[in-house]
Amino acid sequence: MSKKALSDIQSGPDFRRIDIDKVGVKGVSYPIIVLDKKNKFQHTVASINMYVDLPHQFKGTHMSRFVEILNEHRREITVHNFPIILEKMKKRFNASTAHLEVEFPYFIEKAAPVSKAKGLMEYRCAYRGTLHTERDFVVDVRVPVLTVCPCSKEISDRGAHNQRGLVTVSMRLAGFVWIEDIIKTVEASASSPVYSLLKRVDEKHVTERSFDNPMFVEDVVREVAMNLGRMKKIKWFSVEAENWESIHNHSAYAFVERGRG
Repeated sequence: MSKKALSDIQSGPDFRRIDIDKVGVKGVSYPIIVLDKKNKFQHTVASINMYVDLPHQFKGTHMSRFVEILNEHRREITVHNFPIILEKMKKRFNASTAHLEVEFPYFIEKAAPVSKAKGLMEYRCAYRGTLHTERDFVVDVRVPVLTVCPCSKEISDRGAHNQRGLVTVSMRLAGFVWIEDIIKTVEASASSPVYSLLKRVDEKHVTERSFDNPMFVEDVVREVAMNLGRMKKIKWFSVEAENWESIHNHSAYAFVERGRG
C-alpha cells in the first residue's frame, strides 16, 4: 500500500490578486537574553511576533518556518543579531519585507528611597525591527510613574489628588543606549518614581516628594523630551504619557515626537 503524497497547499496559486502586507505568527513565548547594565545580561521570556509580506499569486505561507528560525537562534535573540534574523526571514520566505517584534519584561533591583529595602521592579520593553530595502529598528521602554496634579494642589485647602501613570518612550538609535538610563531619565521627569517595596518611612518620603513636585501629564512629556534630546545616541524618539486619573472617569494623555536633522 503506497503512502499518500503530502500536498503543499500553501505554495498553491491564489486568483484574487490581493497582496498581503503581513502574514506570520503572533504571541510566540520564547526565552531571550537582554543586556543588563549591572549584571551584564539577564534571561527573560519574550512574546514574539514575526511577519513577512505575501505576493498575491501565493495562497499561503509556511508558518513552521518562523519557529524554525527562532530555534536556530535559541537563547541568542538579542539587539545585536536582530538584523541577522530579519535577513534570514526575508531569504527563507523569499519575501520583500520582514518584520520582527519582541516584547519582554525587564527587571531591575530597586532600593526604597529611605529604608533601602530592595525589590524587583518590572518594566515592559520591546524591540521592533523591519527590513525592506532599508532597515528600521525601534526600542520601546514603558516606565510607570507617580504624578500629583498641580491644579488640585493649588486650589485645595488639604492635599492634592495623585495618580499612577505610564510613560512610553520609543527610540531610533545612533549607538548603544542602556535601558536603565532611559528608565532613570523618565523617572526623574515625573513627580516621583514608583517602587515595588516601600516601608512606612519610604511612603512618607514618596508622598511628600511627589507633593512638592506636582506635574501635569504635559509637564512629564516635556521633561522627558528635554532630557532625551540631550542624549546624542538617540536620533529619533517619541514620548507618550497616560495618567490613570484618580478623581476623573478618564485618563489624561500627552504625546511628543522629535528627530534630529
